[in-house]
Amino acid sequence: MWEKAKGVLSMSDMLHIGVLASGRGSNFQSIIDNIESGQIQAVMSVLITDNPDAYAIERCRKHNIESLVLKPGDFHNSNSYYAHIADELIQREVGLVVLAGFMRVVGKALIDTFPNRIMNIHPALLPSFPGLHGQKQAADYGVKIAGCTVHFVDEGVDTGPIIMQAAVPAYHDDTEDSLAERILRKEHMIFPNAIRLFTENRIKVEGRKVIVNGTREEQSIINPLTTDK
Repeated sequence: MWEKAKGVLSMSDMLHIGVLASGRGSNFQSIIDNIESGQIQAVMSVLITDNPDAYAIERCRKHNIESLVLKPGDFHNSNSYYAHIADELIQREVGLVVLAGFMRVVGKALIDTFPNRIMNIHPALLPSFPGLHGQKQAADYGVKIAGCTVHFVDEGVDTGPIIMQAAVPAYHDDTEDSLAERILRKEHMIFPNAIRLFTENRIKVEGRKVIVNGTREEQSIINPLTTDK
């Protein structure tokens, strides 16, 4: 049953979000901004990073968000690493895990703990160009339309059910950097939108398909404008 959020929720009623990031965290910032503006009614509970030098940690300091540095090398194996991350998230009552530039394949222990509750954004129109450097793959291939995808995480590499996509034009003289910059603007739009829909209980998964209770505009952002340069 669909149940749309209404009114302003108390802090205790809001969904708690945990973020995993490895770098600068620009998507992390876009989510923080949407929470602070009231567009997403949720609590940003914790950032977990594998990189003690990640700029995402500084974003936490600026917004009074807890951050934890957990390095895989400090654990016996990948399974114990992700089991520990899951435990930290459970302790903070996290209901949605968000990957915002987390440069690792998420382990089974975490996926099993949060089935269909781990979101990732990938800078390509999946299932095309999964894995690293999706923008470079698209530019090298010579596609005419590129974009980004928000999806739930499964045990594959960028293979989970697709929640939302946005498209941008790709040009013959695009480099990885120029295409990445155009795509990133769309990432900052659709990632918060997908999270908002999740917090409003308007997303459900049926097999490979993610069904969104809402308008067509809320289900995806498509048809890039030629002026989007």
